[in-house]
Order: sequence, then C-alpha cells, then structure tokens
Amino acid sequence: MVSTRQPRIAPGRLRELGPINWAVWQVLSRAIGTDDAHLFSTLGRTGGLFRGWLHFSGRLMPGGRLPRHESELVIIRVAHLRECAYEMDHHIRLGKRAGVTEEILERLRTGPSAPEWSAKHRALLTAVDQLVGTRDIDDATWAELAAHYDERMLIEIVLLINQYEGLASTITALRIERDGI
Repeated sequence: MVSTRQPRIAPGRLRELGPINWAVWQVLSRAIGTDDAHLFSTLGRTGGLFRGWLHFSGRLMPGGRLPRHESELVIIRVAHLRECAYEMDHHIRLGKRAGVTEEILERLRTGPSAPEWSAKHRALLTAVDQLVGTRDIDDATWAELAAHYDERMLIEIVLLINQYEGLASTITALRIERDGI
C-alpha cells in the first residue's frame, strides 16, 4: 500500500541516531545505493535496539541457511501480500542478484498457484501465504514443506516470514518513505 502521508517519525540524523547508528546508517545507505536508506535512518533512532534488530535480521538474511534465491522468494511474496512498496523496491533489486527474473516476479505476484513452481517452491510460497494470512501453517502444508527442509530450516523459514511481515507492518505504521533508488 502506497501512502501519500508524511512519515510519522522523521528519519534521524547524527543528533537523533548517535555516532554509532549514524555510521551504520551511512554504510548501509551506500551499500544499497542511496543517500538515505529511510528504514535505517528511522529505526536507528532506537539506539542499541536498532543494532540488535540488524543482527537478528542479518542472521536470517543474508546470513541464514536458506539459499538466497529462496529467501528472496519469501521476502518478495511477503512484500506483495502486505502491499509494502518499500520492501518490494529493495528486494526486487536484491532478488535480481539472486536469480529472481521478471518471469519469476510475475509468478510471485500470482502466488503458489502458478503452475511453473517446483513442488519445493510451491510449498514454500504456500507457507508464506498461510502464515501471513492466518498466522499459522496447516498440517498438510507443513508436511509438504518438511519434505524439502530439515527442522532447523523449517524454524528459519517461519522466522524469516514473520521478520519481513513484521517489518512490513513497521514500515506501514511509521509511514517510512520509499528511498530514491
């Protein structure tokens, strides 16, 4: 959902972020190719909580065991379901680096019902849809997912879906503006 409303909390600068979070924001902004990654300059206002969140988030993606391509499928599907343009902007870009083509993006918009998905990716996307839509995954979908992933990765998948669903909620509630990338 694109909002024309102003951010509820303005992106911070050195004074609001403090020197550590300001430096982190600068590095992350440059790394993603923008002067101001609004997500980081906004969340950076929380002090040490920001750095803890970055550590947790980074352990899921890109530092998780799930292959990067599959992580991007999950994140882009969550962003689509939540109509979160900020997440879509960033993860379409990152997804391309991980092999998410325009054709795959179109399939992600259709969802797990698109006939071209492998059984593994269909199970993964069905889990995304169910968890975002109902806050649970039914037993049949869980069994299908478990046929492709071990227990550790199953936990990671649930955490990844919820991380990006929660992040979409945060972006939406704070009205964080899209970056100029």
